[in-house]
Amino acid sequence: MIRDVYLKMCPCRDLLDMVASKWTALVIGDLEDGPKRFGELKRRLEGVSQKMLTQTLRTLERDGLVTRTVYPSVPLRVEYELTELGRSVTEPLAALRLWAQKNYESVAEARETFDGSEPLGLEPATTR
Repeated sequence: MIRDVYLKMCPCRDLLDMVASKWTALVIGDLEDGPKRFGELKRRLEGVSQKMLTQTLRTLERDGLVTRTVYPSVPLRVEYELTELGRSVTEPLAALRLWAQKNYESVAEARETFDGSEPLGLEPATTR
């Protein structure tokens, strides 16, 4: 079967949606340096809720991008680490994060310009 993400029924769209999410990109980026505990990830990813981080890690584990290792100690120690598949997406996600950092000001200016202008070619809505 040919996969084409531009087709509505392509199953790859779910994968694209997951990989392109903000928290996925940031979790994978933080795990590039090696295994991390939940608390380490939570501290590094400012603004992520515990629920969202848990959900993101579970999704990444389910999809085979992250492994979760539980060490039998008191208290239990749990670490998350990228799998080979997870490592394969680090380069494109790093490029995306870098692009966002380098181009934020240009995008912010474009938004400001757009928001301050009237849309061209659009007639105001009228009531009939």
